Amino acid sequence: MSAFSNGDVFVGETLGTAALILLGGGVCAAVTLKKSKAFNAGWLAITFGWGFAVLVAAYMSASKSGAHLNPAVTIALAVKSGDWSQVPLYIGSQMLGAMIGATLVWLTYLGQFQANEEPTLGIFSTGPEIRNPFQNVITEVIGTFVLCMAILTLNPDLKAGGTVIVALTVVGIGLSLGGPTGYAINPARDLGPRIMHSILPIPGKGGSDWSYAWIPVVGPILGGLAAGGVYNALF
Repeated sequence: MSAFSNGDVFVGETLGTAALILLGGGVCAAVTLKKSKAFNAGWLAITFGWGFAVLVAAYMSASKSGAHLNPAVTIALAVKSGDWSQVPLYIGSQMLGAMIGATLVWLTYLGQFQANEEPTLGIFSTGPEIRNPFQNVITEVIGTFVLCMAILTLNPDLKAGGTVIVALTVVGIGLSLGGPTGYAINPARDLGPRIMHSILPIPGKGGSDWSYAWIPVVGPILGGLAAGGVYNALF
């Protein structure tokens, strides 16, 4: 992490995470809002949309900050390296970027949101199909562990090709492991937009489900810590 200046980390992670949420939240809005041309496009559209969001955001920010875009990834990399000096800066920048990205989704679909009659939290944040805190946390731990291990074990010789592998990993996690909770696998991705959902003037938006909000924060953090520990033990 020390290879990047504080200023570059702030710019790269804020810009990259904003792009991640704009495109990822954007596909959720496209599929969910009834006045959207992509209404009811389905789970495949969402999973591939998030994968492409990771791809674009990572290419956009890699040269500035290394494209963590996710507090769980930052934590896993800190466990691997032993360097925690820039972790608060990374996570703060990711949270800011996520809030900006969520606001841009709202602006992009402003007319559709104004015509909305249904709860919209699912556009911004995740939620469980079966509300069982233990299972929900474990699901998020497992999904995040897979993501972080894929990143930690990337061959550096792949260079830009590694970004494609990470994006496809996110698609794979969504398809295989995303059914129970909607695969947050990223605390900033869930918490930043959830905050904006609670603030933005969206008609009929419903509640922000704060009783669940700790799960997509704690689960991914535990998954990142576990991945870093396993990497150091085995590699």
